[in-house]
Amino acid sequence: MPRTQILSSDAPAPSGGYSQAIRAGNFLYLAGQGPFDAAGERVGETVAEQVERVLGNLDAVARAAGGSLQAAVRVGMYLSDLAHFDEMDAAYRTFFTDPMPARTTIQSDLIGFDVEADAVVWLGD
Repeated sequence: MPRTQILSSDAPAPSGGYSQAIRAGNFLYLAGQGPFDAAGERVGETVAEQVERVLGNLDAVARAAGGSLQAAVRVGMYLSDLAHFDEMDAAYRTFFTDPMPARTTIQSDLIGFDVEADAVVWLGD
């Protein structure tokens, strides 16, 4: 199965050896995005603001592939502290509609920000 790299200028460019996303068949595998604008500047003071930016970045990359984060089948949320779970969950719920994607939430040693997320999106037939 061919793999196709997806890039969006509306999200931060990769800062290491990875792609913003890879399309494989009808699935799009989105790399983790932090709360940064397209120029790489950190955005958002609150966890809710960071969730909004992170999901917006993932959506920008999904749109570059002709999809939308609304078609996510799985989302991974990474928090600097699980004490942020309720605030993250409330902001997350404003972004998605039912049926919600499958989700895993993990505490991670994020440095300088509180939220990161990755996702798998169904692009359809």
